[in-house]
Amino acid sequence: MHDLHANFLNDGTRRQLLRSLGLAAAGASFTAAIFGQGRCRDGYGTSSCPLAEEAATAPIPALFAPTGWKTVALDHITFEMPDYQKEAAFYIALMGWTLRSDDGRQAVLDIGKWGSAIFRQVAELQSARVVNFCFVVEPWSAKKIQAALQKRGLTPVAENDGKGFESFHVKDPNGWDLQISNGQGLAAARRGQPTTKLSAPAPFESTGWKTIWLDHLSYNPPNYKESTSFYSNLLGWKETYDEGSQNELMIGEIGDIIIRGGNPNDPNFGKAPPRPRPRIDHISFGITPWDTDGVKAELEKRGLRARIDTSTKDDIHVAAFKSYHTTTPNGFDLQISYVTHENRLALANAVIPRSGSK
Repeated sequence: MHDLHANFLNDGTRRQLLRSLGLAAAGASFTAAIFGQGRCRDGYGTSSCPLAEEAATAPIPALFAPTGWKTVALDHITFEMPDYQKEAAFYIALMGWTLRSDDGRQAVLDIGKWGSAIFRQVAELQSARVVNFCFVVEPWSAKKIQAALQKRGLTPVAENDGKGFESFHVKDPNGWDLQISNGQGLAAARRGQPTTKLSAPAPFESTGWKTIWLDHLSYNPPNYKESTSFYSNLLGWKETYDEGSQNELMIGEIGDIIIRGGNPNDPNFGKAPPRPRPRIDHISFGITPWDTDGVKAELEKRGLRARIDTSTKDDIHVAAFKSYHTTTPNGFDLQISYVTHENRLALANAVIPRSGSK
């Protein structure tokens, strides 16, 4: 992949790069997004995307030199919420997750064999929120990892369990808690069969679905270009496109992340309002089996709202990207999609902006 921060790609080069990633041609025309997806998708020099294409997609200097690390696994995503057991029971019944442990304060769930979620009780919260994600990187040497982080102006804080698991917490440019590890934590524990039973009752009959893919984390920092540079150069995540208000990155063979936020090339960037705290406003998981009408029916059968999201105004039956949003018991926006490893760029394909508009 070209370093999009080092060299501005002209339109022909951008088209060639997108085609090499299996994306649709950059000149495709799309309609307005339903869930605020891609403010520049309908073209540049518009009310939602006032910058010209050159300014909107121009790179910024890289935050630091690439580390050369590869992200090889998701160790865990950490949620905090007012009622963790109710949330755990929901994901087990709806998404096919499996309880690994429950100590009365938090539950650890396996998302199949490829990921874990920590549901932590924080009674004073009004709704669920994501507060951390932890990825496994290679090659691992605690001393070398620590030195490389410090060299890049980061302050690593070690978290080890004394049993082989090693990790460091750092803050990204906006204060988000990023944890990187050696793969001897929950990623290793998933190789064993869980035996714990949740004490909370199931909220409804199991769907029989399996969660097989991290379609995307929807990450919202104030400056999406800065965060894109940080994660691509630190963890080796690969960019797919710079749309002008967001960039989708491929997290190795694990899944994708959409980094959405303000554009520092905008003359009005940072003037008002004050910079918001970074947040993950929703997560989309790919499931199997997928049946477009059947998934909707199963959600509604369980008293859940199924909000269509195709990222276009296309009918969901013919859209390039098919998904539904629903709300968990603790108020988190859960997205369920048909995306798997094989069609992982379906959403990126749907939001490439119309090229050439000024």
